Amino acid sequence: MIVEHALLPVRAEHGAAFENALREAIPLIAASPGFLGINVLRPNTKGDPYLLLVRWADVASHRDGFRESDRYEQWRDLLHHFYDPVPMVTYFGASVIDSSPPSA
Repeated sequence: MIVEHALLPVRAEHGAAFENALREAIPLIAASPGFLGINVLRPNTKGDPYLLLVRWADVASHRDGFRESDRYEQWRDLLHHFYDPVPMVTYFGASVIDSSPPSA
């Protein structure tokens, strides 16, 4: 499993519209082979970026699967006009430290 990470610099005063568009866009990414889950965290301070974390089976599921699909074109049309500048994506692999409590 890998985690896709991006800071989403949503233009000022467009947070609510972005969140509505994001809700519409989620099924597009969720339908992708290799998609394992998504979290988008709202900033606590006005003007800060949203945090996007997407769990994928592997990098190719995102880069070669979703990003090369028609669903990505729809995702981009729904969301990318909110960004200034366009976000940079980074991938992360295995956890170095996991302080999660043990499962009950």
